[in-house]
Amino acid sequence: MNLSNIIAAIVEEMRTAPDRGTVASYIPSLAKIDPAQFGIAIATAEGETFTGGDAEAGFSIQSISKVFLLTLALGKVGDRLWGRVGREPSGNAFNSIVQLEAEKGIPRNPFINAGAIVLADVNLAGYRPREAIGELVQFVRYVASDETIAIDETVARSEEQTGERNRALAHFMKSYGTLHHAPDLVLGSYFHACAIEMSCRQLARAGRFLMLGGLHPDGGRVVPARRARRILSLMLTCGHYDASGDFAFRVGMPGKSGVGGGILAVVPGKASIVVWSPGLNASGNSQLGGLALERLAEATGWSVFAG
Repeated sequence: MNLSNIIAAIVEEMRTAPDRGTVASYIPSLAKIDPAQFGIAIATAEGETFTGGDAEAGFSIQSISKVFLLTLALGKVGDRLWGRVGREPSGNAFNSIVQLEAEKGIPRNPFINAGAIVLADVNLAGYRPREAIGELVQFVRYVASDETIAIDETVARSEEQTGERNRALAHFMKSYGTLHHAPDLVLGSYFHACAIEMSCRQLARAGRFLMLGGLHPDGGRVVPARRARRILSLMLTCGHYDASGDFAFRVGMPGKSGVGGGILAVVPGKASIVVWSPGLNASGNSQLGGLALERLAEATGWSVFAG
């Protein structure tokens, strides 16, 4: 299997794809991104990294940060986390308040916005907000083996200026006691997590510990193997909001999307993959990113359902 040739074919198809989706215009900083861009990176279990297109361009990882927030939160409180957030697919939009009200302030899963706000609240315990963000950034640098990764403060400010729905979710959960800290402090941490900037190459390398059953490729263990499997299972069932089932059907890999246009996908024991194209479909997932991963699965046979 020649990954370089497979990537080149995917990049060429994406270059001429007629439907590129629509950028996330409700966040001003993201609305300015050129929708013509497409990048892909694959970090393999053998230690190689293959890239194509705009794989070195930095982009806002947005909700993909929830994978790292979840990893840290489980490290702090373990299974006690599941008393404050569920593990089921939402079936609703990622920022739905209707579902949160019906379920008495307990988010359906950690990958919708309400669930990730709970994760930020868990990770804030014992820290000032800036310290909690620093811990997250340092963790991402560690798993990616890259000290240059940082937060785009312009995007973070843009998030804060337009995050009224997230404020509503946070205050609603606070009224039920789901949040333990002041909503504004939790949201500051959450908005900055979403504003982490990475390239496809950096993010694919950051996902290697999930590919390797919790092991860091440079040595040592990031998380227990059982926890890595659980994170991947949630990515498969909940990682694409109300389109998670369709993504599992078409691609067959655990994945997590973000409205910045990125998707992190993992094939256990084989590869950590990132695709990026800022145009989104109606569910808030990268239009070309999903198509590219479908093409990659077809060309490689990579899938958690492969026989």
